[in-house]
Amino acid sequence: MPVFAYRGFAANGRSVAGVVDADSVRAARTRLRDLGVFPTDLSEESGAPSALMRLPLWQRGRRLPAAELSLFTRQLGALLGAGVQLVDTLETLALQSRRPWLKKALSQVRERVREGSSLADALAAHPGLFSELYVGMVRAGEAAGALETVLERLADYAERQSEFVTRVRSALTYPVIMMCVAAAIMAFLVTYVVPQVTLVFKQSQAALPLATLALIGFSDFLAAHWLALGLAVSLSGAGLAAALATTPGRRRYDALLLRAPYLGPILVRINCARLARTLATLLSSGVQLVTALETSARVVANGLMREAVIQARQNVREGQAMSQTLAASGRFPPLFVEMVRVGERSGELEPMLERLADAYEREVAASLSQLTTVLEPVMTLVMAGVILFMILAVLMPIFQLNQLVR
Repeated sequence: MPVFAYRGFAANGRSVAGVVDADSVRAARTRLRDLGVFPTDLSEESGAPSALMRLPLWQRGRRLPAAELSLFTRQLGALLGAGVQLVDTLETLALQSRRPWLKKALSQVRERVREGSSLADALAAHPGLFSELYVGMVRAGEAAGALETVLERLADYAERQSEFVTRVRSALTYPVIMMCVAAAIMAFLVTYVVPQVTLVFKQSQAALPLATLALIGFSDFLAAHWLALGLAVSLSGAGLAAALATTPGRRRYDALLLRAPYLGPILVRINCARLARTLATLLSSGVQLVTALETSARVVANGLMREAVIQARQNVREGQAMSQTLAASGRFPPLFVEMVRVGERSGELEPMLERLADAYEREVAASLSQLTTVLEPVMTLVMAGVILFMILAVLMPIFQLNQLVR
């Protein structure tokens, strides 16, 4: 069935835009009027398999924010739970969306469902919007006949992940801002203030303090070699990116991160929290452990820990315990391995993973809070010390010149 893009006005006078499927332009206008929309522009959309492919290149990689994805999932589950048909539910959600590219994607999903496709297969045609985890859980919910329950769990999962990421970003925002401000102040003093004052110092031919000589030398070095320094930094960044693109280079980088003081344990906890939360959500939705491990491995950012999860999936398929493989890898904390072992033996793996996720998320929040508590005064003192040194290096010769004039 053709899909038509429209622009018009709703019954309340608000400007609206979106897509609607109909057999013809006339049928599309009739359908829109039945929905309370008065179209001013109506054109047929091409039958591309994915709405994202009709967007500009810079928009194709866009993902729905976690908060909006959670809201969409919860609304989808609520409408289905209220007895609304799936096709009508998708149409309602498409009409109320304010993102044109999301409207088009949901229209394509609705059209596939109308043609007899499952919701999971229809969502899988839009990997830029719905992850493999999302599609896999929806497929499991459809197979078990518990789609509404699975959608509620998906919404809860998205909300928890969004809150977790927000806490991490909030904890790191202040140190990053402090570093940027300090770098900007130093760059301004070195590139503008110091060269202006240096001319006065050189004309006076007076003996300058060691701090002033060091600052002038540093400023002259940057002025004379800024192009070479910029090129060196660019080449170093390109070389690092090329090294990280190789498997050996990435493995060494991941191993270095895990061994980093203080930062390494935090990264381990972050990956453990994401793995436990994702695995618990999949298992609670009826996904088999082997499939759940395959999907959960993709949320583990560290390559060495991801390899351990992939190996655990293979061993579980061969009849071994997941905890045995995780323990042998040496990449996971003893607490994580022991809790997984207890869950496997007691048949309560899902609640154990939920407790692990909660515990590690609390530990990450506490660790980041402690880190920022220490970093804030340290960075303030360092920045103040550097600026004080530069100010003294400029003011001390000025005081000397005043004494000579007298």
